[in-house]
Amino acid sequence: MRIIGKIFPKFAVIGAGNGGLAFAGYLASQGYVVNLYNRTVENIKAIIETREIVLRGAINATGTLHVVTNDIKEAIENVDVIMIVVPASAHRIIAKKMAPYLRDGQIIVLNPGRTGGALEFRNTIREMGINTRVTVAEVQTLLYACRKIDERTINIFSVKNEVSLAALPATRTRKVINILAHAFKQFVPAKNVLETSFNNIGAIFHPAPTLLNSGRIEMNENFQYYIEGISPTIARILEEMDRERIEVGRRLGIDVITTLKWLEQSYGTKANNLYEAIQETRAYRGIMAPSRIDNRYIFEDVPASLVPISSIGKMLGVPTPTIDAIINLACAAQDINYWEIGRTVKSLGIEGKTPKDIRRMVMEEEMSVLEYVEGEVV
Repeated sequence: MRIIGKIFPKFAVIGAGNGGLAFAGYLASQGYVVNLYNRTVENIKAIIETREIVLRGAINATGTLHVVTNDIKEAIENVDVIMIVVPASAHRIIAKKMAPYLRDGQIIVLNPGRTGGALEFRNTIREMGINTRVTVAEVQTLLYACRKIDERTINIFSVKNEVSLAALPATRTRKVINILAHAFKQFVPAKNVLETSFNNIGAIFHPAPTLLNSGRIEMNENFQYYIEGISPTIARILEEMDRERIEVGRRLGIDVITTLKWLEQSYGTKANNLYEAIQETRAYRGIMAPSRIDNRYIFEDVPASLVPISSIGKMLGVPTPTIDAIINLACAAQDINYWEIGRTVKSLGIEGKTPKDIRRMVMEEEMSVLEYVEGEVV
């Protein structure tokens, strides 16, 4: 792959949910060649017929796609950048599906990686014996706050001011950002994928408010998820979870920001505590609560956000009692053992490693691969 001057990258977007439609529609509206993949063909029939995605709200545009398919080989062949926009709980499944069809030089970006996404994705490819030289990167959070209006129309509530991104290893981060900068000015470099993983604010904002509002959700109450669903008491619980997340990250020796600082960086919100900050965040107004408990705020963020934080904490001797309590509530509420199916230090490939070993693993590049990347990606 060579990206020089006015030759722009070709994209594949994997996933036709809220975020996938937002990415695919925006990129296509800007003139990029975009392929859209979704595992369930019934969910993309309307887009297959017209190949169009309509954006409303903060972005008003229509994008025409190049390919719309449920064939992952067709979706990713001859593209430069693969944007993965599916729940993080499906990352391993997607990695297995696409691994045989990857080619040297392609860039894979997890939007977002949640906690340990890039590590899990790369490990999965390696476990399959695939030696294709690709770059796996992850972003800290989804660029868009968005919701579907219908099968091919997406409402963009807001676009974040900046979103941090890191490649695995970190020696490739700047190159990935330079390539994506043709389309996205919001991506900024993080130190490494540990930083993006532990600045995963979805771990704090998603599972606990959903579980603690389960009565309202199951009684079909229509309420704003953030503005009305996060009360002062729930916000204090989130602040305690946040403290535990930050302590595990610090034990790894990485920079971790508070949810308050993240809201300021992402939306320009300033406040004295989390409850006040959420109330002052305009981007959250109009975002309604999920219609059922069985949604990605649980089946994604518990196994792919909270479980890895707890697992790493246990390995490093950092207690996470509030996070553990929310995981246990999710297990009980859904009769699913998220401790068993979630990401752990073993599945991330860091079991038994010291913080120094882990930092070295995410920062350093094998020389043979470095030479390839330096020679091929401009």
